Amino acid sequence: MGDDMGAGARDVRLASGTVRAWPAGHGGGVVAARGIPYASLPDGPAGRFAAPGAPHAWEGVRDGREFGPVAPQSAELPGAPVWDPEGPAGGAALTLNVWAPAARPSGAAGLPVLVWLHGGAYAFGSSAQPEFDGAALAASGGMVVVTLNYRLGHEGFGLVAGAPPNRGLLDQAAALRWVRDNAAAFGGDPGNVTLAGQSAGATAVVCLMTLARGLFHRAIAHSAVGPVFSRGLAARVAGLVEAEAGPAAAAGSAALVAAADTVAAGGLRPYNPVVHGPVLDGDPLAAVDPGVDLLVCTASHEFWLMDAFGQGRRVRDGAELDAFARWAGLPDGLTDGYRELMPGASVADVYLAVHGDLLFGEYTRRLADAHEAAGGRTYRARYAGGWHGAEVPYAFGNAPGGPGEITAAWAAFAATGNPGWDAGAVREWRADGPPPGPPVPAPERTRALWEAFGYAPASR
Repeated sequence: MGDDMGAGARDVRLASGTVRAWPAGHGGGVVAARGIPYASLPDGPAGRFAAPGAPHAWEGVRDGREFGPVAPQSAELPGAPVWDPEGPAGGAALTLNVWAPAARPSGAAGLPVLVWLHGGAYAFGSSAQPEFDGAALAASGGMVVVTLNYRLGHEGFGLVAGAPPNRGLLDQAAALRWVRDNAAAFGGDPGNVTLAGQSAGATAVVCLMTLARGLFHRAIAHSAVGPVFSRGLAARVAGLVEAEAGPAAAAGSAALVAAADTVAAGGLRPYNPVVHGPVLDGDPLAAVDPGVDLLVCTASHEFWLMDAFGQGRRVRDGAELDAFARWAGLPDGLTDGYRELMPGASVADVYLAVHGDLLFGEYTRRLADAHEAAGGRTYRARYAGGWHGAEVPYAFGNAPGGPGEITAAWAAFAATGNPGWDAGAVREWRADGPPPGPPVPAPERTRALWEAFGYAPASR
C-alpha cells in the first residue's frame, strides 16, 4: 500500500478499496492504475481450479504503479516480466490495469471503455507486454482502456475433474463484471464497453458473447483462432498432461507448465476453450450475439510468425503438403487451388498460406459471416503485408509514429459502433516495410476453396 501522493497522482475509490493512479505520459494527460485485483480464488492448491470469486477488499490506498504477477507459463516475451514460480500463487495473477484521461470536465458524459484480452494460445502472455500499454490509446481515443491477466494453461483451460471448465473464460467474465461496477470511477461509461482481443483473445471475445452477455456492447476480434475443443479432445489432452505431471490437484504449477510444454512439443496444441456446459454449451460460431457490433481483422501472412519461431510443420514438397491436407481434413483440391493462385511460390510458402487461413483467416471470416447472417452490424478489415499480431502495436498507438489509422478505427468503433467505413465493406491496412513472404491470394479468391470445410469443435 502506498502513502506518498506524487505530483499528478490521484486516488480512485473502487468497490473493493482505493487505488492510486499515476501519470502515464502524454503530457500528464493520462493516468494509470496497474495491478488491481478483479477477482479472488480460494486458498490452497485446489483453489487454482475454482471459479473466481469477488476480489478481496483492502484497507488504505493500494499503489497502482506496478503490474500484477504473471500467470504460470514458460514463455519469456520481449520486454515483459516472466512468471516467477516462487512468487505469489493462487489468484494473485487475477489483476487488471486501467488507463484513463487525467482530467474530466464536471458533468461530462462517461467515456467509452475498451477491455483488452491478450492472446498466446491460452498458454502464455500477459497484460504487461509493452505493446499493450494503454496510454496512447486512452489519450488519442479519449477512452478508458483496461487490460488484464487471466489463468492460462492447465489451470485456466485444462479439463480437471471436479472443477468448472474454461476457468480462463470465467476470469475474463469476472473482469467484465469489475468493469461494470468500477469503470465510472475512472470516468468510463459501463454502458459503452468494447471487448477486444487478438488470436486466443479474439476467440475468447466470441465465447464471451454468450458467457458474459450484456457486459459488453461491441466486440473487436483480430485473427480469431479456431476451432474450439470438443470435450473428448480436452479430456485426452488433460490425460497426457497429467500423465507427465501427476493429478492436477496435487501437481505444482511448474510441473503442469512443463508437462503442457512436453505435450505441445509432441505436436498437439494443449489448450483451447472446450465445449462443455454450462460455461460453453456449443460452438461459439453458432452463438454470436447480433446485438453486439463486431469488427474483425485478419493478417495476410498469419502463419509466417509461427514458422519464424519453429512452430507448425516443415513442408518442403508436394507429398508433405498432401500429408498436411489429409491430417487437417482439408477438402480435395484446396491446396492445389492455392498453388494455382500462388504461381512461383514455394511449396513451403503455399503451406504457410493455407495453414494461416485454416487457423485464423477463414475462421475469422466465418465469424463475420455468422454475425452478419444473424442480423448483426459487422465490419471487416485486413492487415496486408504483416504476420500474425503485427498490427496490434499500431492499434494501441505504440508502434513507430504513434497512433495512426488503426488506432483511430478502434477509437471510433468503441465510441460509436462505426470504425469509419460501411458495414460489409473490407478496409485494408498496409504494413510498413516488406511482407514476410511472397504475395498471397486475397480472401475473395480463396473462400470458394473452403466451402466444404467445417469448423466443428476439434476432436483430434
